[in-house]
Amino acid sequence: MKRSLDKSGFGTPMDSGFGVSRSPGKPVLVFFILVFCCLLLPVWSPAADTTEAAYADQREKMVALQIEARGIHDPQVLKAMRKVKRHQFVPESLRGRAYADHPLPIGEGQTISQPYIVALMTAVVKPEPGMKVLEIGTGSGYQAAILAELCKSVYTIEIVEVLGKRAGKLLAGLYKNVHVRIGDGYQGWPQEAPFDAILVTCAPTKVPRPLEDQLKEGGRMVIPVGESWVQELVVLTKRNGRLERQEIIPVRFVPMVDAKGRKY
Repeated sequence: MKRSLDKSGFGTPMDSGFGVSRSPGKPVLVFFILVFCCLLLPVWSPAADTTEAAYADQREKMVALQIEARGIHDPQVLKAMRKVKRHQFVPESLRGRAYADHPLPIGEGQTISQPYIVALMTAVVKPEPGMKVLEIGTGSGYQAAILAELCKSVYTIEIVEVLGKRAGKLLAGLYKNVHVRIGDGYQGWPQEAPFDAILVTCAPTKVPRPLEDQLKEGGRMVIPVGESWVQELVVLTKRNGRLERQEIIPVRFVPMVDAKGRKY
């Protein structure tokens, strides 16, 4: 994490109008005054603002250098990528690398995708404010947060319970339009179907038929398909009940698995 120095020199109470008395009986009083002031520092110190400012600067650079420079220009997608605080969705020990140009581990053998991939998958489904979207593979919750900024409602499924609960708690504190469920993403969410768009952030060897059925006519699905060592990110558009396929780029995602860990 990049930190900027406080130019005001703040952080030294004795340099901020507090004198140490050398008169008998006074040192104890001054000590308590200093302790009281130090306890207040984390509440109003510019250091906290500086940290958030540094993160904001990193987000701006992330969008400019990793996303716009690679050809993604949808203004609403870029706005969402600038707004959502990616560092909130990675483990605290890795927050210094939250805006780097690569995926990061989030525990349980799972990852948060590279920022460019998140932006690309969002852009290709052409999000609109009235859309109802299904996400398979909640993971950290970051992709769901980006979608929540752009769409009416987001339904997201995570098969790893500890990750689903963690992401659900985080997302619940940020959005009212995100619904998290622990379960097998291969089966989709039939009770809420059909969906205007479906994003799949784990890779099956072929497109799950339940997801195909739950995609609305005219809707778009983006999904990595293939074996664990070679996958293709594809966009599927449903026309006249059939899926039209467009291949985008080679990718590598974690495999889609069932409740027993068997790959689909």
